[in-house]
Amino acid sequence: MKIVILEGSPNRRGSSNMLADHFRQGAEEAGHSVEIIDTAHAAVHPCTGCIHCGYEGPCIQKDEMEKIRERILAADMLVFVTPLYYYGMSAQLKTVIDRFCAFNGSIQRKHMKSALLTVAWNADDWTFEALEAHYKTLVRYLNLEDMGMVLGYGCGTPSMTKHSDFPRQAYELGRQLG
Repeated sequence: MKIVILEGSPNRRGSSNMLADHFRQGAEEAGHSVEIIDTAHAAVHPCTGCIHCGYEGPCIQKDEMEKIRERILAADMLVFVTPLYYYGMSAQLKTVIDRFCAFNGSIQRKHMKSALLTVAWNADDWTFEALEAHYKTLVRYLNLEDMGMVLGYGCGTPSMTKHSDFPRQAYELGRQLG
């Protein structure tokens, strides 16, 4: 299976990217091909809602999104990776997802698999409710098959994350993919 990981953290060495790396290790050990796309540092402009794409054509904006689109459409699975920012995903990852507008139908027809890897400083039981709801809505709308989530409670720093069970959970999620 070809897996594309969409990293949405502006901190390249942060906790969410640590989970992505552990997931990648597990998935590669299971025989899958994994590509990581750093959406946080990609030159991708926000969707303007102009509908020039007709919801399934080329976007009028000429930026890195066209390359990202090609990689996504060549994949069998998308992994969304983000730190929790004000109870949602990072703006950088959200910008890329908003640009899915120009190829929603293509994603929907692929019946891709998906997963969510996320971290937050907060450890309250409600910490990830809004992000989980958003992710589950994306899964439903894009006709994805959810393979699981790793919700890293209390992972405010890479050191906190490293000493938690969440890297192992991310590794196991990647390793158990069929």
